[in-house]
Amino acid sequence: MFTFIAALIMGGIMGWLASKVMNRDASMGVFWNVVVGCVGSMLGGWLFSFFTGGTDNLRDNPFSLTTLLVAFGGAVVLLGIVNFIKRGKIR
Repeated sequence: MFTFIAALIMGGIMGWLASKVMNRDASMGVFWNVVVGCVGSMLGGWLFSFFTGGTDNLRDNPFSLTTLLVAFGGAVVLLGIVNFIKRGKIR
């Protein structure tokens, strides 16, 4: 249960940081920051395993610096995709 709560908190932080980088912070609330952070971390984990040849190093230590950077990168990619679909430009 603690891991789930910690994942939601870290997802919220990563989503908030990604929304700051992508200039979407004004249009997003806490709920959407958590959603973007959690979905973005799954997307980032998939992209990371895809480009590193399918290694599963992220599950060994879920709160390492690597996993936080992968989650942040996935959230930024997700917001970039949403911006591109919504506005026709990435930023």
